[in-house]
Amino acid sequence: MGVLSHLRVVEIGSSAATSYCARLFADFGADIRKVEPPQGDPLRRSPPLTPSGQSAWFAFLNFNKSSVIIDPTTPQASRRLTELIEDCDILIDGRDIDVAGCPFIDLAAVRQLRPGLICLQGSWFGQNGPYAGLAATDSTVRALAGLIRLVGPIEGPPVHAPDFQTGIIAGLWGFIAAASSVVAQTQGGGGRSLSLSIFESSIALNEYLMSEAFAHGDVMRRIGTNRFWPGSPVGIYATRKGWLGVTVATPAQWRAFCDMLGLSELRDESALVIGEDRLKHLEEIERAFTPRLKLRTAQEWFAEGLKRKIPIVPVPEISDLLLDTEKKVRGAIVPVLLGEEEGLTVGSAQRLTLTPPRPGGKVPALGERQSIQNTRRDAIGTASASPSRINANPQPLQGIRVIDFSMGWAGPLCTRTLADLGADVIKIEAIQYPDWFRGVDRGRDYVDAQMYEKTVRFSGMNRNKRGITLDLKRPQGLAVAKRLLAGAEIVVDNYSVDVLPKLGLGYDVLRTLNPRLVMMSMSAFGANSANRDCRAYGSTLEQGSGLPSVIGNADGPPVMSHIAFGDAVGGLNGCAAVLVALIHARSTGQGQFIDLAQIECMMPFAAPWITVHSITGTPLRRYGNRHPQFVPHGCFRCAGEDNWIMVAATNEDMWRRLALVIGRPDWAADPSLRPEEARRAIEGLLERDIEAWTLTRDADQAMSELQAVGVAAGVARLPIDLLKDRHLRSRAFLQEVERAFIGWHPQPSLPVREGSEPYPIRAAAPTLGQHNREILSGFLGLSDADMAQLARESIIGTAMLPEGELATTRILSD
Repeated sequence: MGVLSHLRVVEIGSSAATSYCARLFADFGADIRKVEPPQGDPLRRSPPLTPSGQSAWFAFLNFNKSSVIIDPTTPQASRRLTELIEDCDILIDGRDIDVAGCPFIDLAAVRQLRPGLICLQGSWFGQNGPYAGLAATDSTVRALAGLIRLVGPIEGPPVHAPDFQTGIIAGLWGFIAAASSVVAQTQGGGGRSLSLSIFESSIALNEYLMSEAFAHGDVMRRIGTNRFWPGSPVGIYATRKGWLGVTVATPAQWRAFCDMLGLSELRDESALVIGEDRLKHLEEIERAFTPRLKLRTAQEWFAEGLKRKIPIVPVPEISDLLLDTEKKVRGAIVPVLLGEEEGLTVGSAQRLTLTPPRPGGKVPALGERQSIQNTRRDAIGTASASPSRINANPQPLQGIRVIDFSMGWAGPLCTRTLADLGADVIKIEAIQYPDWFRGVDRGRDYVDAQMYEKTVRFSGMNRNKRGITLDLKRPQGLAVAKRLLAGAEIVVDNYSVDVLPKLGLGYDVLRTLNPRLVMMSMSAFGANSANRDCRAYGSTLEQGSGLPSVIGNADGPPVMSHIAFGDAVGGLNGCAAVLVALIHARSTGQGQFIDLAQIECMMPFAAPWITVHSITGTPLRRYGNRHPQFVPHGCFRCAGEDNWIMVAATNEDMWRRLALVIGRPDWAADPSLRPEEARRAIEGLLERDIEAWTLTRDADQAMSELQAVGVAAGVARLPIDLLKDRHLRSRAFLQEVERAFIGWHPQPSLPVREGSEPYPIRAAAPTLGQHNREILSGFLGLSDADMAQLARESIIGTAMLPEGELATTRILSD
């Protein structure tokens, strides 16, 4: 039995986002009843397909669910669906993406009978705003969210990944919202109505670049395949055998990288110390090091990188992942049964060690009821709950205390999401080594100018938190941390796996202080991985996930999609994991350790190819900017400099309307072009005519004309464009926040809301040590003398110590 085996979930409509949300519940034992029409969910026909015609994408989204057929044409269809929902705890509703033959239901009436119901409703763009109701696909939404324009060759077109991204990101957000509502019910809360925007969900991947655009202006451009602003080298390079993912960020990593390759002249060049400066000389730098990388294999360089603490990693093919025994042992790759076919797919990344997820499962046949060992209780979402308690508490995690040891993007996004949902998050830094998102420069000039308080990216990732400073390497600081942890429910870190245990804050110690504590380690590869010592950034995680091997053209290199894809994805998976563990702790009094490997969080994006290859063993096809199902499909140049639009014809009717709007009524009337395969035979010709039309129009004008006739299209935006996006502004998605040292600046809201307004941003990110007195004195009861002594010994403080003073501090403390 799983942690969530007391929950019954009904899933209606058709969308990857809502299906993945429901699957995350299924991973931990919930009884999922997927409602389908007699012809099945349209996603059952989504490529890539197995030899028997099963959809590998549908399989990944739906194993361990049951299928319930309701024919909407029958007289009792609505009544039957209503009865099904009245008997569930959570309704996950994808009808706004695709109704998929779902019968009508009166949700307002259902909620009166089932006031404890948690209802999550997904849509592409939300219920209001200029984009509401637009035709959309995964790729057109990612284009509008600024996730395509910066990827690919300088001359274009921008390169986009296949259509398996928005559903995973939005599904995670949906699960976080619904699971936090379950947590609220363990505290006596009632039902909730939640709306999820897939477009706004995708912006989580761009939040870092949006904050940098606000701070630095319009400086980001596409600079080449596997190249990204603001630093370098960050990319994928050929070796003697295999491809190598490289991320060199800090000055120390640059020196180590040059030493490894024997490039002393570059190592000692003062103009190349900082990543932004290296980017200016990238052509020269790559000419120097790429020939040397071809002298050894990717695995040999990986071994060297481990020794030197350089974030480099071999870039695997899908076949390499399937041969990786560790991935199977850890449950990152699990068995799946698709009818008569046995294959492999991607398992849950939420690696709870006491209450693990299901190790694989079976894809339901249409109408198949799977055997579920259910421990359903009436305590969750009961029909007897008072209707007045629906949405009574807008912050579902209120009263939950979280201790946050994380830095950068992934961990802070996890804990910030908990804070946005109402948790009391206490962020712990040290004045000797504060969060590196404040900046990696520890020089005297940087510190004296308090530049570490002026980074917008830090402000965005740490809002709604309280912040203190503690030197955990000193006994006094460690003792204070333990007192805080004794009264907390959750602790999160994204250090290397041995950091907290070496400090005396491993789970074996903390569980004796607080048996209810949920502790999550967010390392790159996992605590028990053979690669546990590998240094990694979000880019490293994407490079090592298998995803780049399925992106780009067939004759090209593996292609990265993002400067730090793995960070946001790891943060959302981490948040989902701690919520599951918290539900268990609330019901049993048992905390547990979560061994989250962030590289495993990236693997769902490659899941369909893993399944197909596990069954067929044949080489996988890369489509470039084309699509295995939609024809035509691509990123087309518009009038002006580097302006592009993503266009997709998802069905025969949309193809006919597209042909008419671009001035080809002969195509629209030609019955021989109705089948998708017939259009694929002349795809190049179709693309030339579409681009001839888009080149005469501004990208926004082209989008307006295409959307006016119901054709899926989205302008390929830059991150800076999102700061003034009319749809986001109209929905108050970008909230203005005032913070010391920065002033007013915009921050994205949660992509899930109750009612018409987003969850409010209650407080700006803390300045360094801002809440020392409030927490250490007010909460823990330290005296003024105690506080003064801690400050004198630099165990606490409100100002960063310059690098030159660190050694002095250590000497004084010995």
